[in-house]
Amino acid sequence: MRHVLTGAGSGIGRALAERLAGRGDDLVLLARSDARAAELAGDFPHAQLLVADLADPGTLNGLGRQVDGAVDSVLHVAGVVDLAPVEGLRLAAWEEHLTVNLTAPAVLTRELLPHLRAARGTVVFVNSSAGLSASAEWSAYAASKFGLRAFADSLRAEEADLGVRVSTVYPSRTATPMQEKVHEQEGRTYDASRWIRPETVVDTILHVVDLPSDATIPDVTVRPLAPRPGA
Repeated sequence: MRHVLTGAGSGIGRALAERLAGRGDDLVLLARSDARAAELAGDFPHAQLLVADLADPGTLNGLGRQVDGAVDSVLHVAGVVDLAPVEGLRLAAWEEHLTVNLTAPAVLTRELLPHLRAARGTVVFVNSSAGLSASAEWSAYAASKFGLRAFADSLRAEEADLGVRVSTVYPSRTATPMQEKVHEQEGRTYDASRWIRPETVVDTILHVVDLPSDATIPDVTVRPLAPRPGA
């Protein structure tokens, strides 16, 4: 199988790339710079590296021409989060959330649709529980993730007759560097053992990708078994 993946540098994306490479699948990884591409090439020597910055979606234009042949899945894992109350929300932060978390996945998906159709492949959007319910200080992040959910729903309706499956995975708090940053912004002590392991989310994503062709999983939510009060 052949997969295009964002966010392979850390967290869920890293665990996912390692799992796919370990089982012998072909990887096409996006890197935001030549330096980052060189780092990823050292970790994934058999992967194709494409340089494009999700914070500048214009760099994604024409990317589909750099990918040869069919693609079995496009896995949107990369994202940004920066908590702030609305009264203190910076325009730059708002725009960054929408650009990286929503616009870039939309453009990348558009670029790769011909390759996905050729394989009757699967698009997986790694969203968030914040894409289902918004909390205080999460307005920018949640808005971008609510938008990503809508984009996935529309894409699913458009592509069903062409054999392309579209799934959204909604992980709750997962033990990643991003989650550590969130705890720091919240002023809370970070304890990775409280949260979902990235490998568990990867298991869910792979279940969606490897599902036999007679079915699809449009949406799946992954939550910690027993979150503590205030989680």
